[in-house]
Amino acid sequence: RRSTSASKPCATPPETSGPLTPSAPSPAVELPLHTPLVWFRRDLRLHDHPALTAALEGGGRVIALYIHAPEEEAPWSPGAASHWWLHHSLAALDAELRLRGAQLVIARGPSLATLQSMAQATGATSVHWNRTYEPALIARDATIKSALRAAVLQGTVKNGSGDPFRVFTPFWRVCQGRLSEVGPPLPAPAKIRAARPPAGIALAALELLPQRRWDSGFAALWSPGEQGAHARLKEFLEDDAADYAEMRDRPDMAGTSRLAAHLHFGEISPRQVLAISAATLERDGARRGTESFLREVGWREFGHHLLYAFPHTTDQPMDVRYTHFQWRPDAALLRAWQRGQTGIPLVDAGMRELWHTGWMHNRVRMVAASFLIKNLQQPWLDGARWFHDTLVDADLASNTAGWQWTAGCGADAAPFYRIFNPVLQSERFDPARGYLRRWLPELARLPAEWLHRPFLAPAAVLAAAGVRLGQDYPVPLVDLAGSRDRALAAWQQIRTPAEAQPAPAARRRPTRR
Repeated sequence: RRSTSASKPCATPPETSGPLTPSAPSPAVELPLHTPLVWFRRDLRLHDHPALTAALEGGGRVIALYIHAPEEEAPWSPGAASHWWLHHSLAALDAELRLRGAQLVIARGPSLATLQSMAQATGATSVHWNRTYEPALIARDATIKSALRAAVLQGTVKNGSGDPFRVFTPFWRVCQGRLSEVGPPLPAPAKIRAARPPAGIALAALELLPQRRWDSGFAALWSPGEQGAHARLKEFLEDDAADYAEMRDRPDMAGTSRLAAHLHFGEISPRQVLAISAATLERDGARRGTESFLREVGWREFGHHLLYAFPHTTDQPMDVRYTHFQWRPDAALLRAWQRGQTGIPLVDAGMRELWHTGWMHNRVRMVAASFLIKNLQQPWLDGARWFHDTLVDADLASNTAGWQWTAGCGADAAPFYRIFNPVLQSERFDPARGYLRRWLPELARLPAEWLHRPFLAPAAVLAAAGVRLGQDYPVPLVDLAGSRDRALAAWQQIRTPAEAQPAPAARRRPTRR
């Protein structure tokens, strides 16, 4: 039921703590100069932009600045798919600014030196930006604030004991209780009094787009930018929200919002999603679906809450027992999983969808992650790094929370013995086989009863469909039942006496040896 990454429709941009502290900006950093400088980061929009609003309130001539410094996010620098989205999102933001009399200045990092030089060159009186919550960026921003003589403001939701929440349900209950405190989204400025922009660099100079054009499947599916974000939300609320609770697990249908990348890049804020979605609650038949959707917004909020409170979890398990888990790293197994060549149809379909579109359906993400971690017994970090590089919605908070949830080592995690059976998941959530046939064309001629499990199909059936296992389509990397048993045996070595209850028996089907 949880995401293994950021594709959840439940996402909030990391410059805010979401509905709990609605889009609170970092305080303006006063400099002995004159002109507000707005530093755009993960907030590539003009609506509901607290830093921009604060900069405009003084009536000065604004400079809009984006600094490209991916190395400052190491070891989780944005991946190639994120770069693709960023290129188009920056172009869209610049176009929106130009409609209002300004333009986006693009510069290369390091951020502090760039801010200092830009402020000196332009005579800026203040620098405004919205907060982020990724560990490396919190540390960077603290240094920048100190250098620019400003205080650091931080905050998060606490439980009754004053500690960060580790379980989603009580966290979301507190969030819901505070929704009345959330004010309306801030309007976009109709016109921006812009200062004469300093010299910047062309967007193309950032070389965000791939030289080997593997992104051919991206453009037809995605529309980066603020307008694209609002169009996507509008389409979802009108066409899919009413059935969201029932359809969100179907990879063969367009039942999710696909807003995660827009939210990650800050093209739309969580407060805007809440406000716009609230109107659909009154529409007949939409309440259950919309409430389910808003709960998923809360799940993404929870991911950022966890990342802020437990920044070490990007690379280390929250449950320290898992530092002793006996992983079996194997480069060949990892590569087969990455390429969608595991011999397990639902897993392979998902991994191929990811490569061709920069996105994977959430249900399939969980299944693919479970297969890598538990059936193949590969470290969860290897999967998290691959998703971070290949997802257009790669979000460190959601990605970390999702992978640790699946591995059983995070907050509010699924127990390790919850091992998804990819065949049963495929039968349940792709009943018409439309998802498998789309992404596994080499199996498309198989009769429906064998498409979920070609490795069990009779030789005559395979021959009639033109499928040669091991040539046209791989044989499974592992036996599902046997690999499940090995994973549970490894888990036995780290579990506590309180967990000594036997794991639930799996529903098994015979497998070809």
